[in-house]
Amino acid sequence: MNDQTAPTRETTEWLTVRTADGLMRVYAARPAGRTDRAVIVLQEAFGVNEHIQDIARRYAARGILALAPDLFHRNGVGTLTYDQHAEAMPLIGAIGPDAIVTDIEAVLAHLGDQEAIEVSRTAVNGFCFGGRAAFTAATGIGGLAATVVFYGPGIAAGPHAVVDRAKNIDAPMLLHVGAEDPTIPAEQVEAIETALTTAGVDFESHVYTGAGHAFACDARPNMYDANSAHTAWQRTHAFLDIHLPPGV
Repeated sequence: MNDQTAPTRETTEWLTVRTADGLMRVYAARPAGRTDRAVIVLQEAFGVNEHIQDIARRYAARGILALAPDLFHRNGVGTLTYDQHAEAMPLIGAIGPDAIVTDIEAVLAHLGDQEAIEVSRTAVNGFCFGGRAAFTAATGIGGLAATVVFYGPGIAAGPHAVVDRAKNIDAPMLLHVGAEDPTIPAEQVEAIETALTTAGVDFESHVYTGAGHAFACDARPNMYDANSAHTAWQRTHAFLDIHLPPGV
């Protein structure tokens, strides 16, 4: 942070970041004290909604600057409700790898220019569509501290699959998927793990028995699996404590 006095509690605000494809809103959650590390939180298929904002605030409470870019900025949709799944599918289908890399690079440029936080002190954490986006960012941007993927469909199959780009990943990666997630069947999990292993990526992959898609989303009680979510977040924080430690 560039100000002379650190805040006494976490604060939030909406920023505007310029990308190669226009202006993009970014939700920012700032920790109570100065920090030299950041996490870019990537949205589900429903935009930077209250759940994604809450995840950003949780990171801020742990002393990490969290930025959640609005990846729907090209179409101006903003957010959708969780029952608007049909409306969400064409929106995320329109966001290919190049657009994702463009947006994350813009956030990283903002972090470097305005927050004095380097790429090497920044992790990316994505959920659902954002999980695919996080994996994609890791294949297109070098030098990240770490990548965390929560149940990201479309990585190993579909029009924007990027599993064949795993050889470009140079940051540690942590993946979480529910064993009962129909959007990421076992053969796709195996394909991702095989590609990462072949590429020599430092990664952990965890499959949660009995859990389905969006099992860590406590805003969706019908999908939330408290035990699996608790374990996944414990693993995430431990992973980031290693690869994005404080005070370096």
